[in-house]
Amino acid sequence: MPEFILRVGTPEGDVIERHVRAATLRAAQDEMRRQGLHVFEAKRGALSLGDFLPKTRRVISTERFLLFNQELLALVRAGLPIVQSFDIMLERQKNLRFREVLNEIREKITSGVALSDAFAAYGNLFPPIYSTSLRAGERSGDLEGVLKRFLRYQKMIVSLRKKVVGALVYPIILITLSSAMVFIMITVVIPKFATFFEGFGAELPWFTQFMISLATGLRNNIIAVVLGVALTIFLLNRWVATSGRLLWDRFKLRIPLVGGVLHRFAIMQFTQSLGTLLAGGTPMVPAIEIASQSVTNQLVSTRISGIVQNVREGEPLWRSLDNTGVMSDLAVEMIKVGESTGALTEMLANVSEFYDEEIEARLSRMVAAIEPLILVFMGGVIAVLLYAFYLPLFRLSTVGQDQ
Repeated sequence: MPEFILRVGTPEGDVIERHVRAATLRAAQDEMRRQGLHVFEAKRGALSLGDFLPKTRRVISTERFLLFNQELLALVRAGLPIVQSFDIMLERQKNLRFREVLNEIREKITSGVALSDAFAAYGNLFPPIYSTSLRAGERSGDLEGVLKRFLRYQKMIVSLRKKVVGALVYPIILITLSSAMVFIMITVVIPKFATFFEGFGAELPWFTQFMISLATGLRNNIIAVVLGVALTIFLLNRWVATSGRLLWDRFKLRIPLVGGVLHRFAIMQFTQSLGTLLAGGTPMVPAIEIASQSVTNQLVSTRISGIVQNVREGEPLWRSLDNTGVMSDLAVEMIKVGESTGALTEMLANVSEFYDEEIEARLSRMVAAIEPLILVFMGGVIAVLLYAFYLPLFRLSTVGQDQ
């Protein structure tokens, strides 16, 4: 992704230079305006090795970024300068992609660019909340405290994702094995039964004939079926990644059992991000804009980002969030109490911790409910297949006894 150099004015009246990575110059300017900055001048920066890397290769894993920040916090706490800290981490960094990015950031810092601006220059490669938190830490002189708060935020998100993945492992394995068993029965077992029945020349029930025709057609066109399924999945992913993202995220929130977990996860993402930004000294309006971007569900993210103007005009945060229709009553009430008592950051932390525990409990109940449903459904499918092909055997045996 190309780099652009922009001269921007801050709300405090300062004129600074920002290095931003974006798809186009307009996208870079829009990003600065979203952060509340006025763009005076913008131009294309020098090309770097990273501009020629494929986009998918520039992704930094959450776990690797978490480890990087733990090391950075330890070095900052020890009193080492930022440039020297980067030198130490570059020596130990084994991932070539991340090393190349860190080396570019080090060069920017050496040339006089602020640490927050160096990370902000890479756009979506790093979370927007990270560069904003660093900027607040640089202004307040409390970089160590900001890194601690960001690490707590990131650890909670990583921990919750691991809980979700861990809870879904067994159901996915169960569904995969059951589907493989049904596929083998349809493509291998059923055609053999069909050959067996042809030897008797008896008239088969309509359901058995239908299953034989289905299995024969699937077996003879297996390549076309596999390609069709793969094409469907590819087109669905493309649709979700482009114009269908909002509809897909809306649909996910309406799925029984799963939708409740995803909704609570979105609320937890927002409250945790907002609390981290406010605790680091970020003003309310920019904090809301950035925290809404950290929500992975686009429906919730869009609704929350729409309250920025209302909050800027003086409407209480809790009322603006209540009008979105995507925040729970509990979250709204706790935020209302936090605003009225001056303890908003503490209340936001309480909301995120509450929903972290609530999500874990709901995941346990969801898995406990899904597992028997999967077993019953797959057992029913196998029972239907067995019925379709053992029924003719029972009839043939009955005919043989009558004769």
